[in-house]
Amino acid sequence: MSDLFAARAQMAVSLYFHILFACAGIALPLLMVLAEGRWLRRGDAAALELARRWSRGAAALFAVGAVSGTVLSFELGLLWPAFMAFAGPIIGMPFSLEGFAFFLEAICLGVYIYGWERVPPLAHWLCGVGVWLAGTTSGVFVVCANAWMNAPEGFVMEAGRLARVRPFAAMWNAASAEQTLHMTLAAFAAVGFAVAGIHAFMLLRRPGAAFHRVALAIALWVGGAAALLQPLSGDFSAVDVARRQPLKLAAMEGQWNTQARAPLRVGGWPDEKAEATRWALEIPGALSLLAYGSLDAEVEGLKAAAPADRPPAAAVHLAFQLMVACGLAMAALALLAAFLAWRRRGLPDQPWFLKLVALCAPLGFLALQAGWTVTELGRQPWIIYEFMRVSEAVTPMPGLWATFAAVCAIYIFLSVVVLVVLRRDVLGAPEAHA
Repeated sequence: MSDLFAARAQMAVSLYFHILFACAGIALPLLMVLAEGRWLRRGDAAALELARRWSRGAAALFAVGAVSGTVLSFELGLLWPAFMAFAGPIIGMPFSLEGFAFFLEAICLGVYIYGWERVPPLAHWLCGVGVWLAGTTSGVFVVCANAWMNAPEGFVMEAGRLARVRPFAAMWNAASAEQTLHMTLAAFAAVGFAVAGIHAFMLLRRPGAAFHRVALAIALWVGGAAALLQPLSGDFSAVDVARRQPLKLAAMEGQWNTQARAPLRVGGWPDEKAEATRWALEIPGALSLLAYGSLDAEVEGLKAAAPADRPPAAAVHLAFQLMVACGLAMAALALLAAFLAWRRRGLPDQPWFLKLVALCAPLGFLALQAGWTVTELGRQPWIIYEFMRVSEAVTPMPGLWATFAAVCAIYIFLSVVVLVVLRRDVLGAPEAHA
């Protein structure tokens, strides 16, 4: 049990760290491309300086994402050898394609960073588009591999052995569409709101600074659009989960009994000993309607499975509630920003609004981490849904706590380096555009 806990803790820390920089590496290039596009269309010097600085930030995040991704690849083999022995021939395809996308992103990023004075402006901008598309595609392939763990297909079992593997069928499995869409939108929403919050804070200190005004406008547009689309993606995901992983849905909603007209719960605490969810606000029939399209639809409860086969209801439910709350808050802020921009015919820059944007800066990343927690813990106790348990996949070896400490130390060091680089090269407004 100790080895299992140490392996899971190390993998969780690695994933939580990597996902931050991977998502930033997906979304920041889009901001960079939009800034350079503004300069090409309008000759906006502040937008040009912004594109240059965001490109340096993208390079730093790309480097750290590459390091943390490499650590994860080693951890998969060292900590989870049984999983890799089974899944390697199946998820090798998306990881190989992710490698191609990664190298294409690196090439385009190199040309973009060092080609400002050497490449024609349109070609240079297209290289930025290449960075954005390759980074997004890279993330899609990785999420496809994770989606396969939730919806394993593209193979058959013959005499207890893996046979007749169909890599493309495995990669484009039943969960691929909803997970890749939800995760990609989450990346753009999280980065957009984080960047908007930073520049809103800077505008409070230096009102009227052109550099920060352009940055806020672009970041709000990207983050707001993604935040408004995310509830639709979330509904798509929830309907799919209800069909394929009913116990995950039950844990998300704190639903213990199998029943028709199941309520949607807001808040509450799932008491796993009493097998009841306490202190929740219940909306009668709403869960049945949202999950299955009918008030009379039956929703499977956690009691339908033995306790050993249930996901951890309290952790999944609270993470799901946090994700939804953050997502709805960002969508509401996006609507407010759109309304104020429409009324003012320009960027809303009232101090109270800037303070609100700054306060909401971390919400996207909180929602991102909470959503990832729901995806992974909601699948428990399976590492490959209904094929392999987490306890069957771990490496029984000493010294896991030592490697866990070393990994944490590496990640703390990398985080400090990235924060220093971003503070120096990205956040400060040049005096010429203040």
